[in-house]
Amino acid sequence: MTRPSLTQLEARDAFIARHIGPDATEQQQMLDTLGYASRAALIDAIVPAHIRNRAALPLGQFAEPLPEQAALGKLKGIAAKNKVLKSLIGQGYYGTYTPGVVLRNIFENPAWYTAYTPYQPEISQGRLEAILNFQQAITDLTGMGIANASMLDEGTSAAEAMTLIQRVGKSKSKAFYVANDVLPQTLEVVRTRAEPLGIDVHTFDPAELAAVTDAFGVLLQYPGVNGAVRDYRADVEKVKATGAMVVVAADLLALTLLTPPGEWGADVVVGNSQRFGVPLGFGGPHAGYMATRDEYKRSMPGRLVGVTVDQQGNMAYRLALQTREQHIRREKATSNICTAQVLLAVIASMYAIYHGPQGLANIATRVHRYTGILADNLRTLGYQLANDTFFDTLTVVTDKADALHAAAVAHGINLRRIDARHVGISLDETTDRDTLAALWTVFATGVAGAPAAPDFAAVEAKIEDAYPAALVRSSAYLTHPVFNRYHSETEMLRYLRTLADKDLALDRTMIPLGSCTMKLNATSEMIPVTWPEFSNIHPFAPQDQTVGYREMIGQLEEMLCAVTGYAAVSLQPNAGSQGEYAGLLVIQKYHQSRGEGHRNICLIPSSAHGTNPASASMVGMQVVVTACDENGNVDLADLKAKAEQHSKNLACVMVTYPSTHGVFEEGIKELCDIVHAHGGQVYIDGANMNALVGVAAPGAFGGDVSHLNLHKTFCIPHGGGGPGVGPIGVGAHLAEFLPNQRSTGYVRSDNGIGAVSAAAYGSASILPISWMYIAMMGAEGLTAATETAILNANYIARRLAPHYPVLYTGHDGLVAHECILDLRPLTDATGISNEDVAKRLMDFGFHAPTMSFPVPGTLMIEPTESESKAELDRFIDAMIAIREEIAKVESGAFDKADNPLKFAPHTAEVLLSDKWDRKYSREVAAYPLPSLRKQKYWPPVGRADNVYGDRNLFCGCAPISAYE
Repeated sequence: MTRPSLTQLEARDAFIARHIGPDATEQQQMLDTLGYASRAALIDAIVPAHIRNRAALPLGQFAEPLPEQAALGKLKGIAAKNKVLKSLIGQGYYGTYTPGVVLRNIFENPAWYTAYTPYQPEISQGRLEAILNFQQAITDLTGMGIANASMLDEGTSAAEAMTLIQRVGKSKSKAFYVANDVLPQTLEVVRTRAEPLGIDVHTFDPAELAAVTDAFGVLLQYPGVNGAVRDYRADVEKVKATGAMVVVAADLLALTLLTPPGEWGADVVVGNSQRFGVPLGFGGPHAGYMATRDEYKRSMPGRLVGVTVDQQGNMAYRLALQTREQHIRREKATSNICTAQVLLAVIASMYAIYHGPQGLANIATRVHRYTGILADNLRTLGYQLANDTFFDTLTVVTDKADALHAAAVAHGINLRRIDARHVGISLDETTDRDTLAALWTVFATGVAGAPAAPDFAAVEAKIEDAYPAALVRSSAYLTHPVFNRYHSETEMLRYLRTLADKDLALDRTMIPLGSCTMKLNATSEMIPVTWPEFSNIHPFAPQDQTVGYREMIGQLEEMLCAVTGYAAVSLQPNAGSQGEYAGLLVIQKYHQSRGEGHRNICLIPSSAHGTNPASASMVGMQVVVTACDENGNVDLADLKAKAEQHSKNLACVMVTYPSTHGVFEEGIKELCDIVHAHGGQVYIDGANMNALVGVAAPGAFGGDVSHLNLHKTFCIPHGGGGPGVGPIGVGAHLAEFLPNQRSTGYVRSDNGIGAVSAAAYGSASILPISWMYIAMMGAEGLTAATETAILNANYIARRLAPHYPVLYTGHDGLVAHECILDLRPLTDATGISNEDVAKRLMDFGFHAPTMSFPVPGTLMIEPTESESKAELDRFIDAMIAIREEIAKVESGAFDKADNPLKFAPHTAEVLLSDKWDRKYSREVAAYPLPSLRKQKYWPPVGRADNVYGDRNLFCGCAPISAYE
């Protein structure tokens, strides 16, 4: 036997083999099934030759894959260039402690972070309950009637609130007034969103609120960015009398002590839940929130979790009302939100549950008390404060701002740089006596005759609360039992385990969702996220403290340029929908720079993702739908005709590639040429980039802009429906228009668009995940992953084709990385729908494929490269077994109404009941395959009643009577 070399031994331990599910032998078996000698031959048969890339990806220093430990070591070296100081900068971001039980059992637990959006409620009851808890906490703290299941950040939440009140309000004004003590980054995002919609944004002194008479809405900050706590009650009443509506951006921790906005006239309350246990992370991801009056619930953007009943009448949770509104209403959608920040909302909700109402009030009181002591100390040292009222933030008036910042940094503290004469200090949960002592030393430096540090206890004894007595909160909050039971770690641990056990995530099973790319989120990719060098950095920390972060981000941008063929990338958009929005704004800015700002027509194929037309509408473009042919391809004749018709005003086309129908369309370059010939730009939706990396590059075959979903192709976990990252890649001619964040000094180019997210680099703290993935895969691994994803999809399609028609295929019956099974003929013949199949799959322990998108009555399956052949075969066996059950319905062996598909999923409660009057056996219901006897997932509820849930909308925790 030949002894293997060190190189061979190292290759066997490479990460590539850990990430890609089927080994070489299994891949060959699948290739034999398909009739191809190699992966390369298969790809040659699928990917059009004129766009096929055969060269290695130009990844530079990352071309060769790094072993896991080597990649971690390299990234650790980069992270070490960051400086972790105690940041008292505030401005919407605060130091916080993530409870250890939450950190270990949610943030670091794949049962939570690998779960998908709960579109299938029966197998998502755990995360749905957790999100409902978030909604209840937000509703209680804000004093509003209803809250949604989280927003992307505070800035975009405020912008969504602006458009919400414009829709539901009675005012015909186009003016929106923003108080000048609103967070600067929020104001910038609001301006970005307002401009294409023709909304005029004005700023005003909040002391002059009553003078605002010509607005459809106002935005207030509570407390203000500079610390002041204002009593707005009388002025809000006057403003509302003019027909305007009121949006309030509020600090959740402060609301445990202050009268909530819902009690003094707010119509919408927005903000950020970051300080509820979510690390700073250089700006994200954090769960924004939105709460509003109950009468506006059907107009509220984003997701909403509601209560319904299952087939047995038991309580169940589900997504309600506007779920995936953009897929239903498309260009008439009021928002393009597709993801929320579920994982972060869950953490925030569990922070509230673990501490409970008294615990939160204790934290808030401690923060306020420390701030009061600091205020007294500063006055003792002779400093003037700009704000007499405050919760946790002080603005110091001084002529030595630069010296104070330097002294603070020398003591390991960052203060807020306001201007040359003002310094901001925001205290938080992590503040202690040592922090106050250090601040005394900083501010006493250079003060002639400065006394020794005072006895803090003596100072505390003499200070009083520093917010208006009229604003002291009197109403109860978090009264529900869930917020008053789990305060010991034992109880909390068991609660989290109980919730996780109800759900199906990637840690249990393949999630074959077409268009959603649920692949391995490797542990080594996740580890850096919790390193303090990444998690404890404030987004507005001085640049010399964020060298490592910006180096990592710069390298990731270069990596993404290499795989897409684009010239530049912006990582600011913090969701795929926001990437679409940013990309369209870039196209719009490009046309304006050429004196062609009138170009406003956006061509979108009928097969496109629903977010495409919604995003186009949000930037003020007019959507023109183009047809698809009988094979699912874009009808080029129709597209050409409409491009010619709208030639003078054509802005762009938005096309997904490979198509949403799961096919590599031969005419993609011709499509690009047609649009370019008429002066338009080509937006290639990167939702299906997992089928392109290493085999074709959108920037090379005609794309001008693409957004990427890092939570799909590049391994950031879906987290139950967020976080996501949706960066955009652009051609060289568009690079100067990428987003800035001028309010915080982040300017890529003077010609760039305004901020589209609250932080300059969006959800920066999860970018190390994608960096690690690319570094460990290298050029060879990334290409192999794409080829294997396509192989897996074709293996499933070929094996299932005799049982279910595959709707769209290319040459030789081949598909791209996903395939659509057409159940409509079976439904016509038997009454068994794609929903019945989806629910029956739960009895087999599988998450359902994507239902009815892009074609109603179908299932779209995407296996990804991470699933082994054994798991693919397990899924295929389940689908074949289900087809056999459908055949029994066809033959009459199963009753058309009383069969295991119509009553799926089957809970243990139903199967163990004394009463069983079904026309099929318990054994058929529970164990349709023998393998399920060894390992069985039990759905916690039966089929959810969607109609009942929408007719009887209830979106908070169950009433206390349910617990009695």
